[in-house]
Amino acid sequence: MSRWEFVGRTDELNRLLEAVTGEAGRGLFFSGSAGIGKSRLLREGVGALPTDRFAIWSIAASATTAALPFGGLVQVLPAEQPQGLSPAGVLRWALNVLQQQAAGRRIVLAIDDAHLLDPPSAALVHLVARAENATVVGTLRDGEQIPLPIRALWTDDLVEHVELTPMPQAETTDLLAAILGGPVDAGSADRLGRLSAGNPLLLRELVHAANGSAELKRTYGIWKWTGRLELAPSLTDLIDTRVGKLTDGVRAVVELVAFGEPLGLHLLKQAADQSDVETAEERGLITVVQHDRRTNVRLAHPLYGEVMRRRCPVSRTRRLQAHLAELLEQVGKRRRDDLLRVAVWRLDSGTAQDPALLLDAAVQAFTRYDVPLATRLARAALNADGGYDAAELLATILMFADRPDEAIDVLDAVTPEPGDERRLCRWLTVRGMVSYWGLSRQSTVEEIASRVEQLSDSADRSRVHAFEAIMRLHRLDTATAVKLSRQVLDRPAAGVAARELARSTIAYVQAAQGELTRSGTAIAQVHSAAASWRTDMPYLQLALELARGTRLMLTGDLVGIDAIVADEFADLAGAGDFRLGTGYLAILQAYAARLRGQSDAAMRTSLGACAVLATSRVYAGLAQAERAQSAALRGDAAQAVAAMAEADRTHAPGMAVLYPWLEQARGASLAASGDLPGAIKHLGDLVDRLRSDGFAGHEVHVLHDLVRLDQAGMAVGPTCSDGGRRTVAQRLAELSERVDGVLPPLLARHARAAVTDSPTDLLAVADDYATLELTVYAAEATSQAVQRLRRQHSAGANDARERLAGLLGRCDLIRTPALQAGAPVLTEREWQVARLAAHGAPSRAIAERLYLSARTVENHLQRIYAKLGVTGRAELWAALRSIPGHDGGDAS
Repeated sequence: MSRWEFVGRTDELNRLLEAVTGEAGRGLFFSGSAGIGKSRLLREGVGALPTDRFAIWSIAASATTAALPFGGLVQVLPAEQPQGLSPAGVLRWALNVLQQQAAGRRIVLAIDDAHLLDPPSAALVHLVARAENATVVGTLRDGEQIPLPIRALWTDDLVEHVELTPMPQAETTDLLAAILGGPVDAGSADRLGRLSAGNPLLLRELVHAANGSAELKRTYGIWKWTGRLELAPSLTDLIDTRVGKLTDGVRAVVELVAFGEPLGLHLLKQAADQSDVETAEERGLITVVQHDRRTNVRLAHPLYGEVMRRRCPVSRTRRLQAHLAELLEQVGKRRRDDLLRVAVWRLDSGTAQDPALLLDAAVQAFTRYDVPLATRLARAALNADGGYDAAELLATILMFADRPDEAIDVLDAVTPEPGDERRLCRWLTVRGMVSYWGLSRQSTVEEIASRVEQLSDSADRSRVHAFEAIMRLHRLDTATAVKLSRQVLDRPAAGVAARELARSTIAYVQAAQGELTRSGTAIAQVHSAAASWRTDMPYLQLALELARGTRLMLTGDLVGIDAIVADEFADLAGAGDFRLGTGYLAILQAYAARLRGQSDAAMRTSLGACAVLATSRVYAGLAQAERAQSAALRGDAAQAVAAMAEADRTHAPGMAVLYPWLEQARGASLAASGDLPGAIKHLGDLVDRLRSDGFAGHEVHVLHDLVRLDQAGMAVGPTCSDGGRRTVAQRLAELSERVDGVLPPLLARHARAAVTDSPTDLLAVADDYATLELTVYAAEATSQAVQRLRRQHSAGANDARERLAGLLGRCDLIRTPALQAGAPVLTEREWQVARLAAHGAPSRAIAERLYLSARTVENHLQRIYAKLGVTGRAELWAALRSIPGHDGGDAS
C-alpha cells in the first residue's frame, strides 16, 4: 500500500493531455487543497507523453529553493551561468538552453507546487509559456501566495486554470479497492469517502490507520470497515497543519460545531462570540450552509471534528454538550430531529435523567434505522427506569443488531404480569420475532398460536395474528398465513401496523403465485401508510421490501429494482448499519446486474451481501444463492459450488419460503459444473414442487431456465386426461395466461420459438428481452437463433452473429450453457490466425508473424471458416466477437 494505483480523474487526465498534445497546445494548471491529487495527476499526465515528440522537464518546487535565484529550476538549468548578462539576458539564455536540449521536440515544462517558485524561475516559466514550441503545465496549492508571473499565465490566457475538486464517491470507492487490493463494502466505502471528503491523501491515511488497527476486515473477499476510526500520527499532524493555532474563542467555536454539527447559526451565536465565529469561517474551519429554512454551521472538513473531539478534555466535552442541549431546549425543539439531538447531548454529557426523552429519541433513531444509536438510547432509557416499554424497544433493536440472546434476556426480565393483556400482546410478538428469526426456533409459531387465546382485546389479537401469519409464511405454511392475514384485515379494531404487516404477507404470497398486479396494489397500500406504522413497527419495512423485491424480480422489472435500491430506505439502512435491509437490497441489486449481463457488478455486489449478512441467517442463504448465480453466469463452477454449499449451511429452516431462489441457483450451479442432465432433472423436479405449492410466479422462471438449457420440448408436470404430459413450452403457454405482466408471454414465446426451430421468432424474442434490459436472455435467444441459422446454412447467420456480438459487447464476462452450446472450439493456433485475419492482416504477414508457411495459414483459415460457419475474412470479426468470453481480441 506504499504506492497505490492511479484511479479515476479520467476527465482531468484527458484535459491535461489535450492541453499538451492538442492543436491549441495551451498549458494547464491545476489548483486545489493539499492531498487532493494534483501532483499524482501531473505525474500521470506527463508520464503518458511520448518522449520522441516531447522534451519533458519535471520540476518539484520547494520551500528550500524558493530563496535562491533559479533555485526552482536547478534540476533543469546548467550549474554554471554565463557572466555579465542582464536579468533579461539570463532569461533568454535559459530559454535557449531548453530549446537546444529539446533538439526540435516540443518543450513541456511540468512544475509541481509552482507557488513555491523563486521570482527568476517564475519569470522563466512565464517566458517558456510564451514560446512557440513550448507548453507549461503545473499545480498550485489553495491558499498560497502565487508569484505574479505564474498568476499572469492564465490572466494573459497562456494556460488554462482549473480547480481540482474532491474525487466523487464512485472514484473514491475504486481508489479504496486499489489501495486494499479488493472490493470494499458499499457502506464502508461511503463512510470513508465522506470522512476523507474525496481527498486521496487523507483516504490513504485513514485506510492505513484502520488496516493497522484491524478495523478493516475481509469477509468473502469484501473489505468492511467496523466504523471505529483510528487516527495515525501522520494524519493528526496533517490536520494540525491545516487547522493551525487557535485562540481560545475560535477553539470554542470549532469545538461547539464539532460536537453539535449541523448546528444552527442562531444557536452558535448564542454560545460563542460573533467575532470568533467570523474568524473561524474566514480561516476555512467552518462553513455556513442553508438547509431548507434553517442556516446551519458545519466543519469545513469531517476530520477536523474527529481531531477536535478526541483532544477535548472530558470535562469540557460534557460541559459543551450539556450547554448545547440547554440552548436547544430554551429555543424549543421545533423540528423532529431536535428531540434526538437533545437526547444524545444529554446522554453524552451525563445529564440524561428523563427516561421518556431517551425512549422517544430511541424510537426516532430506530425509525431512521440507525441501529447503533437506537441501541444506546434504548439501553439508557431502560437504565433510567424506562420500564417495560424501554425493554421491549431495546430487545427489538438488539434483534436487528444480530444479538438475539441479549434480546431474550432483556424480555425475560420483564415478563408481563397475569392480566396485563396489552403488555402480553407486545411481549409475545417481540419475543416471538426474536425467537423465530433471531434464534431459528420454529416451535415459536405454535407457542404464539396457543397463547393468543389469553387476549380478549380484538386489536391485541390482531397484532399477534399478524406476526403469526408472517412466521407461517416464512416456514411455507402459506394457506394459514393468508387466512390469518385476511382475518386481521377484516377486523376493524386491528391497528395500522398489524393491518399493513398482514397486507405485506398477502402481497408476498400473491407475487409468488403470479398475481403480480394484485401484489403491486397491496404493496402500494402498505407504502402509502408508512407514516402511520413506521413509529410503531419500523421493521415492517423489511416485510414490505421482501414483498416488493420478490414482485420486481418475478416481473423482471430491473428499473423498478434500481428505484428501490436508490430509495431513502437504502440510504438510511446503509448509514445506520441496518444489515438486514442493506443485505437484502444488495441481493436485489446483484440480481438486476446479473440479468443485465454485468457479471462483475453482480459478483461484487452479491459478495458484499454475503459479507453484510454473515452474522445473520435470515437472508444469508439467499445472498449465497445469488452469489452462486453470479458465479454460474461467469462460468466459475468452483465458486458456484462453494456458494451453494454456504447457502445450505447458512440457510435458516425458518426461511423455507425462499426455497425457489435457492433451488433455482442450485440448477444454475449444476449446469455451470457441466452436469447438464443433473441440472435438467433438478429443475424439472423444482417445477413439480412449485406447481404443487401454487407458486406460478416462480414456476415460469424455472421453466424458462429449462428453455435456456434447450429443453423447451421436455415433458413436465403430471399426466393429463389425454394420457400425455405437457411440454415446457406448453406449460409456459398455459401460465402466460395466468401470471401477470409482460414477461410470462415473452418467456412462452421464447419456448415456442425454440420448439419450432424458428430463428426469426428467436431474434424477435431477443429484441423484446433487450428492450426490458434482460441482456443475458437476449444474448442466449440470439445464440440459439445463430445455431439454427448455421444448421440451415442461412445467409442470415452473419447478421445474427453481428447482433449477438453487439449484445455480448454490452456484457462483462458471461459463459452460460446456452451461449456455450453452439460456440465453436478453436485451437490456440487457430485463435491467433483468426484474430490477425479479422484485423485485416494478409496471409503472408500472418505467416511471417507466427513463423508459419502461407499454405499453413490458408489451411488454418479454411478450418476456421468451417468451424465458425463463415465464408471468408469479412465475416470473421463478428464471428469471433459472438463467442462468449471473447471480444475478438487485438491483433497481438
